[in-house]
Amino acid sequence: MEIKVVGVLGAGTMGNGIAQLASQAGYNVIMRDIEDRFVEGGLKNIEKFLSKSVEKGKMTEDQKKAILGRIKGTTRMEDLMEVDFVIEAVFEDLELKKTLFKQLDELTKSNVILTTNTSSMSVTEIAMSTKRPAKVAGMHFFNPAPIMRLVEVIRGYETNDETVSIVMEMARKMGKEPVEVKKDTPGFIVNRLMIPHMIEAIRLYEEGAASKEDIDKAVKLGLNYPMGPFELMDLTGIDIMLHVTEYLYKELNKESKWSAPLLLKSIIRAGKLGRKTGEGWYKY
Repeated sequence: MEIKVVGVLGAGTMGNGIAQLASQAGYNVIMRDIEDRFVEGGLKNIEKFLSKSVEKGKMTEDQKKAILGRIKGTTRMEDLMEVDFVIEAVFEDLELKKTLFKQLDELTKSNVILTTNTSSMSVTEIAMSTKRPAKVAGMHFFNPAPIMRLVEVIRGYETNDETVSIVMEMARKMGKEPVEVKKDTPGFIVNRLMIPHMIEAIRLYEEGAASKEDIDKAVKLGLNYPMGPFELMDLTGIDIMLHVTEYLYKELNKESKWSAPLLLKSIIRAGKLGRKTGEGWYKY
């Protein structure tokens, strides 16, 4: 099946970045979110990113207009009926994702591959909400999607080889370097490695061993990471960090290394940090 139209579910930070990538790769894109303001915000973010690329000489104004012209924003699920490939990029809520995949399964053609951008959750469980689990896979982009080179392609229990091959090739066409996660394990590769070091960074700060600034500085200079853990949490979302940590704790036998630090839980539940407040570790 030739892929001409890509459906992106979600117009937030990840969704609009993925929609931009798909359009830059030459696909027509339908980007759907639940409210017009979210769709409009996503389109504005794409336009802003592309305008900076024009200013830096990375593309022409005509190329920018062509990319924007291939993206249609909508609030209607029905507009996804004729897409050839779907990438879901909504909030990390398993029940929400399962509900949306059930709808997508009923709406789209039976040969359409459905992928989820989940960073940690079970692709198998999401796939089982459809009648086509062999055609469901994880396609985990990293934030910011237009810049970060990696895509994790995750096999659900029933995902077949053809689906994996097509998703890997889609990632390459979108300018990414894919890696295959052969087993649907919580956290996949990157978050399985990254979340514990974020947890330990918070614990070090909580214990008074070092300041946030010095922990970030030590990681950047000692491990040669481009960002420290607190900077990275601010970028990806501190409330999302808690949500993913609690999911991994539940799924990985409630091992203590996955237990969210009390400080993290307290400041988020008190409304001090998170996307709703627009506050991060360096604003708290």
